[in-house]
Amino acid sequence: MIENTQDKTTAVLVGLVNYVDSRESLEELKLLAKTAGVQTAGSAVQRKLRIDPGYYIGRGKAREIKTMVDELGANAVIFDDELSPIQQRNLESLIGVQVIDRTILILDIFAGRARSMEGKLQVELAQLQYMLPRLTGKGIELSREGGGIGTRGPGETKLETDRRRIRRRITHLKRQLESVKKNRNLIRGARKYPVVCLVGYTNSGKSTLLNSLVGSKISSADRLFETLDTTTRGLNLPDGRTVLVSDTVGFIRKLPHQLIDAFKATLDEVREADLLIHVVDGSDEDMPDEIEVVNGVLKEIGAYDKPMIMAVNKSDKVGGIPLESENTVHISALHGTNTNRLVEMISAALPPSRRAARMIIPYDKAELLDELHSHGIISKEDYKEDGVTIEGEFDISFLGRLKKNKII
Repeated sequence: MIENTQDKTTAVLVGLVNYVDSRESLEELKLLAKTAGVQTAGSAVQRKLRIDPGYYIGRGKAREIKTMVDELGANAVIFDDELSPIQQRNLESLIGVQVIDRTILILDIFAGRARSMEGKLQVELAQLQYMLPRLTGKGIELSREGGGIGTRGPGETKLETDRRRIRRRITHLKRQLESVKKNRNLIRGARKYPVVCLVGYTNSGKSTLLNSLVGSKISSADRLFETLDTTTRGLNLPDGRTVLVSDTVGFIRKLPHQLIDAFKATLDEVREADLLIHVVDGSDEDMPDEIEVVNGVLKEIGAYDKPMIMAVNKSDKVGGIPLESENTVHISALHGTNTNRLVEMISAALPPSRRAARMIIPYDKAELLDELHSHGIISKEDYKEDGVTIEGEFDISFLGRLKKNKII
């Protein structure tokens, strides 16, 4: 029997077997619980085609779970889906311990992972949007000083969570994130380089791949949702071009809609990218399902039609590097195997960023010569009476600016 302690959550995990991926999802729930610091006492499944509106798994099965909780000495039950407020209240009343659903478990992990101000704002918004319909007359207390799932929370030491104040806070957070989005758009508009985004299922090796490609030392621990904040680094291609490579938050089954909504500013990076690298774990038996999950999220955020390369990672764990198809390459990000082929594919997939041009720069515009050197490769520079004749290959965006200002 597992002993209960006040500072440790010991839980029974419960899944509903009515989907093809139910058992895989329940195994994933165990990993999520472990990531959140929860000790699993046991698990149970209910075979039921329809979700019970009052008790999710049905009242009879809920009584069985109560018996199991009592026998195992658990102090929580985690359900592998998002529960309605009524289901959560009914289950807590019947079972007599804290009832946690998959959504708040994921939100709690995100709260513990968020590092940047933007990440913390996004997680807090998602938590409050989840909490709002679940308020009861006595209110809920959110405090960072508390313990257990659902208490790592939004921003202030104590937040009186009546509906009116939470709505005000949500409005404030949305305004702050809208400001972040505007700043991102300004920065994005000023970029000189194409953007490549790494997307994929959580723990597929995106951060390790970014480290391998650009030689950085971004945290890439083998755990779920290691990366929440977008990290961007420059990568020099073999043809001399520079691209920006961004590592983004990983996706997962049943990703809470509150997170997708709250992380819009971050996910805009994916939607606005010039090229996506879909990183998949080639050693995972669930790889086909995980690919479907990622594609589903990409469709939801309007990024599925982007040019995409599939990088099948961890090929060292399955033996050998098979030949790649047209838009697929098998790699080992950890060992750097075949990443040179991936870089070649990135170069081929991106549209040209430079084109050949010939121009005469008047001597009264001589300050442009330094800019031309920084925005291209000059093959000929000839000083004549009417100005400097320049020939070479230059950034298309820079040439557009010169044309707009009637310099060329």
